[in-house]
Amino acid sequence: MARRYGLRDPQWERIKEMLPGREGHVGGTAADNRLFVEAVLYRYRAGIPWRDLPARFGDWKNVHRRLRRWCETGVIERIFHHLSTDHDNEYMMIDSASALKKGGCDQAIGRSCGGLTTKIHAVCDALGNPVELEITQGQDADITQAEPFLEKIDPDAFIADKAYDADELINRLTEREITPVIPSKSNRKELRDTDFALYRERNLVERFFNKLKQFRAIATCYDKMKSTFLAAVQFASIIIMLN
Repeated sequence: MARRYGLRDPQWERIKEMLPGREGHVGGTAADNRLFVEAVLYRYRAGIPWRDLPARFGDWKNVHRRLRRWCETGVIERIFHHLSTDHDNEYMMIDSASALKKGGCDQAIGRSCGGLTTKIHAVCDALGNPVELEITQGQDADITQAEPFLEKIDPDAFIADKAYDADELINRLTEREITPVIPSKSNRKELRDTDFALYRERNLVERFFNKLKQFRAIATCYDKMKSTFLAAVQFASIIIMLN
């Protein structure tokens, strides 16, 4: 019988050679890398405290300690960027979603109309796969992450909702010969033309957030530190890209 929240063999094959502790890796061989990854996956999907991990995963303190080490050394970030490098540049889209505070997320928590929240910002490609991710306080405007993201991507078109309609961003896109697909705000004196047929593809980034929030520990922001929570979002994104 398949393990609940376990990885399928093809998924494991795609990432196993990127993990520290693999056979032949400098620093020694881990007893069971796959069991550790599945322990982390179980915790994020089920949204349980670390101490409630099923006994088959071993001592929860060791699992948590090892995850912190992977976060600090950038293991999860490197795997995420390795998988996201193979993206479709035809067009990309940006959006954000809030995660409710649940006992943590120091360093990336703010009070918005929804209460204490952390905001997840994401850029997805034309296939709906995440390309760039960032975490900010809940009250931060969506547009704050648009230009930092643009430094790392080069799509033919950039899709976003009205929250990203700002002259500075539009001009930056135009300078780089990236077509802005961003509807004009109603208070603009001169409305820009928008390719609404292409704009409908923005649903891909919304679908990504829907998949991300199936991981309960992310939807309710269980992790206390910003770096750990960002790694959690990256980890969940890795699993989404493996599907």
